[in-house]
Amino acid sequence: MMKETEWTEVIRPKKGLFDLRLKDLWRYRDLLVLLVRRDFVATYKQTVLGPIWYFLQPVLTTLMMFVVFTKIAKIPTDGLPPILFYMIGNVAWSYFSVCLTKTSNTFIINAGIFGKVYFPRLIIPLSTVISSLIAFLTQMILFIALLIYYHFNGFSMHFDASLALVPYFILLMALLGLGLGIIFSSLTTKYRDLALLLTFGVQLFMYATPVIYSVSSIGGNLRRVIMLNPLTSIIEGFRHAFLGTGLLDFHLILYSTIFTLVVLCIGVLMFNRVEQSFMDTV
Repeated sequence: MMKETEWTEVIRPKKGLFDLRLKDLWRYRDLLVLLVRRDFVATYKQTVLGPIWYFLQPVLTTLMMFVVFTKIAKIPTDGLPPILFYMIGNVAWSYFSVCLTKTSNTFIINAGIFGKVYFPRLIIPLSTVISSLIAFLTQMILFIALLIYYHFNGFSMHFDASLALVPYFILLMALLGLGLGIIFSSLTTKYRDLALLLTFGVQLFMYATPVIYSVSSIGGNLRRVIMLNPLTSIIEGFRHAFLGTGLLDFHLILYSTIFTLVVLCIGVLMFNRVEQSFMDTV
C-alpha cells in the first residue's frame, strides 16, 4: 500500500479581494530577513565608498539646502542652526521618499521572480521599507552627532516627552510610504507613464512638505494647504522632539494617522487584486 504524500506547502487560489493571507508574511519571515539583508548590502556593494554613502548623501543635500535656501533665498529657520534644521527635515523626508519610489516598482522589477516561485508578494515592498529604515537610523546617528557638536558650541539641546513620539513618527512614514508605493506599483503594471510621473511628483511634493521651511514661517491659505499634507505633522514633530521648535499638534497627528491607515488599506487591497493577474499586463 502506497503511503499518502504529505505536502509541505499547498497553494490555493485567492477567493476574493479581502483574502489577504497576511499570516503568510510571518511564515515567510526568513525570506523577509534575507531580502532585507540583500537590499542593504547590495545598494553600495560595488561602489568605492560603500556604506559611507549613507552619511554622504544627507550631508551633501543639507549643504546644498544651506547654500540655496539660507545664503541665497534667506528663508528663516526658526532661529535654529540651519544645518540642524535642514538635516532633520532632509533625513526624515528621504526615508519616506525612498520607501515610496522603491516600492512603486515592485511588480515591474520583480516580474521574473513572481512568475516562477510562490511567496507572499507583499514581502518585497516590506523588505524595501525595512532595509531603508536601517539607512534612516544610520543617518539619524549622524544627525545626533551633529546635534551634540552644536550643543558643545553653544546650542541648547531641548528634549521633552515629545521624544517618545519619534518611533511613532517613523512608523507613520514607513506605512505611508508603503501604502502609496504599492498603490503606484499596482497602477504602473497597466499604466507605465505613472512611473515617470511619480519621480517628478515626489520632487514637487517635497516643496509641499515643511522640509526647507517651517510651518510658522507661512500663513494664510498656503498654511492651510500645507496642513493637509499628512507629512507636515511628522516632519514638524521631528523638529519639535529634537530641536525644541516646530508644530506639535495632536489633532494633526491624528489626521496623519487616519490618512496613513486609509492609504495603507487601499494599497493592500489593490496590491492583492493586481498580484493575481499582473503577469498578463507586465
